[in-house]
Amino acid sequence: MSGPGTLYGIGVGPGDPELMTLKAARLLGHAGVVAYFHKRGHQGHARTIIGAHLTRAREELPLEYPLTTEVPSQDESYAQALTSFYDASATAIAARLAKGDDVALVCEGDPFFYGSFMHIYHRLSGQHAIEVVPGITGMQACWTQAGTPITYSDDVLQVLPGTLSEEALVTRMRVADALVIMKLGRNFAKVRRALTTVGLADRAIYVERGSMAGEIVLKLSDKPDDSAPYFSMLLVPGRGRCL
Repeated sequence: MSGPGTLYGIGVGPGDPELMTLKAARLLGHAGVVAYFHKRGHQGHARTIIGAHLTRAREELPLEYPLTTEVPSQDESYAQALTSFYDASATAIAARLAKGDDVALVCEGDPFFYGSFMHIYHRLSGQHAIEVVPGITGMQACWTQAGTPITYSDDVLQVLPGTLSEEALVTRMRVADALVIMKLGRNFAKVRRALTTVGLADRAIYVERGSMAGEIVLKLSDKPDDSAPYFSMLLVPGRGRCL
């Protein structure tokens, strides 16, 4: 009888299937179970990325979020629903591991960077064998697609979630040499105001769906509205010493 399986947290990159690492592709081909997060009615971005790499049949374990943007993340009901969801997801994965199956839980970007995988990792670490495979993050793809070197010399980069208060955004923006601002969505107008307050709006670049079909890259000053889908971010490149 085989021993317990291994959980592989596999970063599959920002969207372009060719931006997966060789190690990610190898382990994905090895695992008997492929798990992925998705919202109701959608396949899920990570599952879409790996489609071309699934060359043989294996069990798929879709993990459907109970909600995404319907309830503000600060709402207590949001935390309760997601906690229960991650508990149930970890239990489902642990059941496969106990049977001896290796499970590849695929994650867009990098598993340890603003990802749902971390919630599974904290629940199963120390109880099961886990190997994490880093991936190219969305911000790396965005500044590359925008042709924008992000930091020079001693520039300090800050990565800010747009969910911060406007006051907190302004405070942190004032001391940054370069910025990546994520989680825009309904926070876009607030982020734009904060960038204008600190005098960085003219340097900001908006990138939507970086490295994916339908990619958009433009100056923030050229963006006429405050709409921003999930896969979008703002970049403010540093101006350190360029030799």
